[in-house]
Amino acid sequence: MPETTDTGPAEPLLEVTDLRKSFVTKRDVFGRAVAREDAVRGVSFTLPHGRTLGIVGETGAGKSTVGRLVLRLAEPDAGSVRLLGADVLSLSRRDLRRLRRRAQMIFQDPFASLDPRMLVGQTIGEPLLLHAGLKGAARTARVVELLGRVGLPAGTADRYPHEFSGGQLQRVAIARALASEPDLIVCDEPVAALDVSVQAQVLNLLLDLQAERGLSYLFISHDLSLVRSFAHEVAVMNHGEIVESGPGSELFGHPQHPYTKELVSAIPVTRPGRRRSAAVRRAAASIPAAPEPPVVRPVLSHVLEGDPS
Repeated sequence: MPETTDTGPAEPLLEVTDLRKSFVTKRDVFGRAVAREDAVRGVSFTLPHGRTLGIVGETGAGKSTVGRLVLRLAEPDAGSVRLLGADVLSLSRRDLRRLRRRAQMIFQDPFASLDPRMLVGQTIGEPLLLHAGLKGAARTARVVELLGRVGLPAGTADRYPHEFSGGQLQRVAIARALASEPDLIVCDEPVAALDVSVQAQVLNLLLDLQAERGLSYLFISHDLSLVRSFAHEVAVMNHGEIVESGPGSELFGHPQHPYTKELVSAIPVTRPGRRRSAAVRRAAASIPAAPEPPVVRPVLSHVLEGDPS
């Protein structure tokens, strides 16, 4: 539940309203867009301080696109994003850079998200220089402190990314995200490429950091069982829309939407002899066939107006 004050509910850390994004899927011989596909269609949600919102859905549902739109790594077509009371979509480039100190991202593939030509210490130290102005011995000491917090020795700073395992690199990515002391971290499938035992280590680290620093997470994943154990609230996405949302215990225990029921029924049962509730089994048996992907809509107005975008 959101924090409350004497005057009422506290303002949420993040508030997203009617967010929309489409991508060009076809161009004519002159390079003008003639068709687009909707990736995000009217997504709305709020995220209180110190809480975790899990966004789940199958590949292509639009989860990662939402995460990028929230941080304005991609520009939305419509909607609003308010972070710490600021209208993210109306900020100038300079003001957006300042705000990004408060919001960071952990990507799915640490090998791709870390510069292979930079030492780990340089990678973590870069945001310390950009956002906090730390230089020299002060920056080096802070890098060592961050490495220690994510369970890596100080000597890690003098090595390159290719010298580490996937789990170690993801810890480096977390240390880099923590460097600017953010309030929000968008976690885009942060453990999908890791072994199960390493997943547990990374998730426990994220939980510890949340307890210590009051961090909020937007946790994007296709793994429902993972989200169920990690997130306070869960939003289920299908074809660019949130079809159901609510507390994890309620959503997984009593799913209402047919798509959510289908996802819940597909969660593996890990304990021998354990059976799903009769309600979930009946719901799964009565689920209609999955809907067809959204039809690509033509962009006739862009063609008539000569808009090349």
